[in-house]
Amino acid sequence: MWPILMGMDEILIVVERCPDSGQLIASWDAPGGGGISTQAVDLRGLQGQVDDAVRCHFEPGFMPKSIRYHFVSDPVLATT
Repeated sequence: MWPILMGMDEILIVVERCPDSGQLIASWDAPGGGGISTQAVDLRGLQGQVDDAVRCHFEPGFMPKSIRYHFVSDPVLATT
């Protein structure tokens, strides 16, 4: 366990759309190197992927208390 990761209250996930595939890409750079990167087709899927990645990255007892998402560009929602 990296000592710098102990006691984190929050991590900031950066979300952007892949220009090639159109999928959403989420990433977090850990202090000291490494981090999390995942992707999904939609926001619901992305949240699940991020939750899984955070659980895999952090040891039990060292999980951040919250995950904040920063969208590089605002999502556009289609209405019918």
